[in-house]
Amino acid sequence: MSLAKIKRSVAPFLRVRKTTWDIEIYRGTSPFAMRNMDGGKNPVMTAADVTDVVADFVADPFMVREGGTWYMFFETLVKATNKGVICLATSTNALSWTYQRVVLEEHFHLSYPYVFAWDGIYYMIPETAETSTVRLYTAGEFPSGWTFKAELLKGRHRDPSIFHHAGKWWMFSETSPDNSGTLSLHLADNLTGPWSEHPKSPIIQENQHITRPAGRVVQIDGRFYRLAQDTFPDYGIQIFAFEITELTPTAYSEAQVGNGPILKGKKSGFLGDRIHHMDAHRLADNEWIAAIDYSRRRLQIGLNR
Repeated sequence: MSLAKIKRSVAPFLRVRKTTWDIEIYRGTSPFAMRNMDGGKNPVMTAADVTDVVADFVADPFMVREGGTWYMFFETLVKATNKGVICLATSTNALSWTYQRVVLEEHFHLSYPYVFAWDGIYYMIPETAETSTVRLYTAGEFPSGWTFKAELLKGRHRDPSIFHHAGKWWMFSETSPDNSGTLSLHLADNLTGPWSEHPKSPIIQENQHITRPAGRVVQIDGRFYRLAQDTFPDYGIQIFAFEITELTPTAYSEAQVGNGPILKGKKSGFLGDRIHHMDAHRLADNEWIAAIDYSRRRLQIGLNR
């Protein structure tokens, strides 16, 4: 019997069970040399830890540290509505986390809660592509009390990733209508705008391997690095890093860090694990910590229905 016939004969009894996205903590000497922690502490946050809604998965973690407390904001997909909300967990050491509650919910899908501080105020730009806008929120009483402040851009911007450099605000986003891989860049003098597209944008077109943002833009000693998730042929295969070597209102250039991905699942292929997001923070010289999301696939015997 041929291999093709064998596959067809067993297909009704085989199915892939995909463990939903969890959140893990990695450590390393740099954002480009991160490793899973030893000791079996991962994952640090799962759908089962969410207590105020019934969750399908947790993903897209972003961390900030205020005083002696770490705050992690992340997407939770609500099983009943199939829409994302933004949830909060806290930690004193960034290794052991306690779930708190949903802190931002809208009538549309929310994900990728890019949280940052500016002039003593905390802001968040979650992905709101379902509304065809990029929306800015502020925390009236951090870490909760998030309220809408301004609409920054129109259009379907996936995973908008903002940073400040040389007196201006910059924002990467994936903007192709069919997820075919388009990296756009916008800039503004003020956080609330007006925002305009960079003359070199789109930076990259029709490349699903390196266009969609994969977490916070990393700054190391005045140099900036963007992270990109590989979404082809499947979502969340691995993460690449690119150093931004030139960035002005009229010019842009970048160079890949290393010869391959900086993070990838432990396995590859049809049953491969998935990793698509990293939020890295410097603790000390040659000591970094990062929140990542991770998914594992396993083959399961049973009726494929």
